[in-house]
This record gives sequence, C-alpha cells and structure tokens, in this order.
Amino acid sequence: MNSWQERVDVVWGDETASADEVIARISELVAELSTDDPRGPFELGGAYDSAGREAEAAEQYARAVDLGLGGPARAELDIQYASTLRNLGRFEEAVTMLQTSERDPNLGASPDAFLALALHSAGRPNEALAVALEALIPTLPRYQTSLRSYVAELRA
Repeated sequence: MNSWQERVDVVWGDETASADEVIARISELVAELSTDDPRGPFELGGAYDSAGREAEAAEQYARAVDLGLGGPARAELDIQYASTLRNLGRFEEAVTMLQTSERDPNLGASPDAFLALALHSAGRPNEALAVALEALIPTLPRYQTSLRSYVAELRA
C-alpha cells in the first residue's frame, strides 16, 4: 500500500480531476489522520487554494501552522499561505511571512518571486523589483555586477 503522502501526491498529479474532486479526495485522505496532524490542514488548504477558495485555504493554513507543521512542507506552506494572504488583500502579512520564512533549497527562488508580488501589492514597487532582480542575478551569465548596483539604487 502506498504511504499517505504518496496517495496525496497522486491526487495532486491527477490533471483530469476538477477542483471540487481534488477537495473531496484530499478531504477523504485528511480524514485518515489524527486531528492534530498538521499535514491534513496543509494539504486541505492547498486544495481550497487551488480551487480559488482563499478564505477557506487561509483557515486551513493557519491551523497547520498552529499544529506545528515543519520542514520542507512548512517552507511550501509559507509560500502558499502568503500568496493566499495577498489574494485576500492582507499584503503586509504576506510580506512578513515570506521575509521570515525558513527557506528550502528545493524551492529555489520561489519564495522571492512571491515576496516580489506581495511587495508590489503592498505598494512597494521598488523593493519588489529589487527582490525579483536579486533572485534572478545568480542565474545570469553576465551583468551581475551592474544589476547588483541597480538593486542597491532601488533600495536606497
């Protein structure tokens, strides 16, 4: 039998499932866990989030945080939760979450991309552009020094 997480991953990988089907299937899997297992609300929050039901997603994400979700899943949650907060108009909360989030190297510059969006939504476009450029600089074969100077100007 596949592990619980493997079965969750199958649901997420099913491109034919509608948003409502994903919510229903994830809900069934969450029901197998104890009520104090933070993986449940994390995955259910993701299902609501993917369906555009941000208020319900935010409730689940907050519960996962309260239950102590950690490790790589917490790094993912911080991105997803912050994106949801931004969509709910809670821009500064999103910024703070992403600025203080633990980073997982497997997520690359994803947190910075969402931080740039949150900063932009919060009315801080220069800081948003600086974050986006800083995330991009390591991938560039040339012009890194010039771009670092421009980032410094944006932050001044």
